[in-house]
Amino acid sequence: MEMEGSVSLGKGAAGVPFYLPQGDERTVFEAAYSNNLPVLLKGPTGCGKTRFVAHMAATLGRKLYTVACHDDLAAADLIGRYLLKGGETVWVDGPLTRAVREGAICYLDEVVEARKDVTVVLHPLTDDRRTLPIDRTGEELAAAPGFMLIASYNPGYQNILKTLKPSTRQRFISLEFDFPSPSLEVEIVAEESGLDRDRVTALVRLAGKLRALKGQDLEEGVSTRLVVYAATLIAQGMPVDRAILAAMVEPLTDDEDVKRGLLDLATAVFG
Repeated sequence: MEMEGSVSLGKGAAGVPFYLPQGDERTVFEAAYSNNLPVLLKGPTGCGKTRFVAHMAATLGRKLYTVACHDDLAAADLIGRYLLKGGETVWVDGPLTRAVREGAICYLDEVVEARKDVTVVLHPLTDDRRTLPIDRTGEELAAAPGFMLIASYNPGYQNILKTLKPSTRQRFISLEFDFPSPSLEVEIVAEESGLDRDRVTALVRLAGKLRALKGQDLEEGVSTRLVVYAATLIAQGMPVDRAILAAMVEPLTDDEDVKRGLLDLATAVFG
């Protein structure tokens, strides 16, 4: 696992990833950090959860380990394992263990995608023990000052096979995210892409119409991230219709009829 920042296309002051708050999420996060409380972020893909974590980690001056969870991610991938190096077997810490030792922030993105043994490992870190048992080495690590555990998931993708048990959810305080309001999204996209606000406003208006199709022609609405991508392409001189196709239509569907319908919608918005 690599230590990551965010998907930022730009940085704010002093290297802090740009982020515009939608509410009091920064205040809640800082209070959680000050009181050693784990945080669970809930919201659709591409609405700013990862950016928010990167922004807060940089603001607090903490190292950030980001783990993109997937079906094959096991507890050993987070904790560590013995590896053969130079003819001998040595223990190598995983990203969670490194964060616990160093007092860093560990962010588990889309935690419900990981295998079930992962959530079991997290339990001792999400209560007043703040410890990480490492069975393979016999250690029981106490979290260094500054350690914080953050997890995220998209409730819209949950099903009976992939969900967080109430016993796990209730170990975290939760922050709910959604796509920004149109006026805020215009500010974000303009800042990230450098595109003028008039054209960004039209892109954001199109994004709203595409999101309204979720559950009908589309499985998922267009993310703020994709709107930034489209605006970036346009700012670099790409024709608007080509940028929209590449960044706001093709990523949403493979159905040719649906693509044509989305392009017709874009034409109606842009004229």
